[in-house]
Amino acid sequence: MRLDKFLCKSTELTRADASKVIHAGEVTVNGTVITAEATQVHENNHIALNGRRLIARPSRYFMIHKPPGTQCSNADGVYPSLLHRLGLDKTCDLHIVGRLDADTSGLVLVTDDGRWSFNITSPQKRCAKVYRVGLRDPLTDEVAARFARGLLLQGEASPTLPAGLEVVAPREALLTLTEGRFHQVKRMFAAVGNRVLSLHREQIGNIRLDIGPGQWRHLQADEIAHVGK
Repeated sequence: MRLDKFLCKSTELTRADASKVIHAGEVTVNGTVITAEATQVHENNHIALNGRRLIARPSRYFMIHKPPGTQCSNADGVYPSLLHRLGLDKTCDLHIVGRLDADTSGLVLVTDDGRWSFNITSPQKRCAKVYRVGLRDPLTDEVAARFARGLLLQGEASPTLPAGLEVVAPREALLTLTEGRFHQVKRMFAAVGNRVLSLHREQIGNIRLDIGPGQWRHLQADEIAHVGK
């Protein structure tokens, strides 16, 4: 992780304060003064502030049920911030794993563990995400087959990875993706002549959404271990 982030995770310093003490030459990594806040460090390094070794706090992992009309950010913008309204401590250290559009609801994961979030969002890891999709038009039998083969979306150089489609009602389906392209769900259904009217994420890996809109909870140890492999 970045050196300034490590300081925030091991002290009560803000990101701005961490940058100041780093620039002032008050921080050493394995005995060497480091003055660049973006320097990558490992928790096993000997990192000290004014000669006192720092130990990072344990990482934090949360699930949030994002309601529509909120944005996945640390501060308010066009829409209210998802993190800002929850009252969590030191939200500046947290980042959202797999953002959702303002009008999309459902499961959002939040952490300060960059390696863990990489394993969820990296296309190479093929971490499955399940979406409940409401559609303008009834689904035809061929749509599932086309999704399973992959679609070449407008402006893309390669087709989408195979996706699973389970029809649960004429205009409602569960879509399972293992990648996260820009507006992918909406673009996939547009490619087959349909339109997404509602979108809700129900699951990421083995983590299922089990709380009400606007609520949050800590992830359990087995959820953290399984999805972050």
